[in-house]
Amino acid sequence: MVRASQTEIEKAVETLRAGDLVVFPTETVYGLGANASNPAAVRKIFEVKGRPADHPVIVHLDNQRYLHRWVADVPEMAQRLASMFWPGPLTLILPKADNVNDIVTGGQNSIGIRIPSHPIALQLLTAFGGGIAAPSANRYGRLSPTKPEHVRDELGEAVEVILDGGDSPIGLESTIVSCLNNEVRLLRPGFITRSQIEQVVGGLASGGEPPRAPGDRVQHYAPSTPLEIVASDELEVKAGEILDREEKVAVLAMRPPLHTKRYMTWINAGKKPDAYAHNLYNNLRTLDRAQCVRILVQELPQDERWAAILDRLQRASGLGEDPLELSAS
Repeated sequence: MVRASQTEIEKAVETLRAGDLVVFPTETVYGLGANASNPAAVRKIFEVKGRPADHPVIVHLDNQRYLHRWVADVPEMAQRLASMFWPGPLTLILPKADNVNDIVTGGQNSIGIRIPSHPIALQLLTAFGGGIAAPSANRYGRLSPTKPEHVRDELGEAVEVILDGGDSPIGLESTIVSCLNNEVRLLRPGFITRSQIEQVVGGLASGGEPPRAPGDRVQHYAPSTPLEIVASDELEVKAGEILDREEKVAVLAMRPPLHTKRYMTWINAGKKPDAYAHNLYNNLRTLDRAQCVRILVQELPQDERWAAILDRLQRASGLGEDPLELSAS
């Protein structure tokens, strides 16, 4: 089991209490954390990330007994989901307590809460004894970090303390479920699937105006290189068109290339959704560094196990209008 030393945890706790930022691992991706009770500290997250002020952040806790400090009410459906999936990769959107500052909620009357399962995250939260507000530790809209070096590459000297937990086990952000106004809505697909949620709460609501949630912008999770999703039988054709212009092309596929070609960087990510998800952001970073004019990504299967990955890729391509349609199939 990956754990941090007592000295590392003590330094991280001191940093949080001083109003500064700490990067820590979770089972999903690395988080950029601040004392959630300190508005000035949370504001530093927005400054470092370049994050819009109306974009809410998730508050991480180590135990459900602290929910009352952050949440006005825990509906029965939320209690069921929490009992089933916490600690774990599930964020619940709940009515916020009156004392919670608007900087945390993006000015909304709701708040996102998660109890992570990563041992270092729980070590830190337990030692800190409070809520830690933490979006992913990257520039706003860019690829989430799943390794400590991703954080260092992207944020540089902006954060002094980085707790190293190795590779993120899951590699995709948490599933976000809203439990407001007697309705349960899936706002962002993740490792926990729509079917798993429905088994606990029954049907999910749709339509209407959902609350704003992390990662809900049409373009998000994006590499610097333009990304396009392409059918499997068109990958070589599309790549060939770019190569014919004597430009470099990158490909993320579920199979090897039919022919290797100069100026083409090809990653075969395989056909297993968990492994594909685990490696997704690292693979996209590798392709981004190849200095190509475009990243071509092979179209994914129409299966809810791939729904979270498709959501991230659609948003990376700027085509994230309705990613949740797939997760119902």
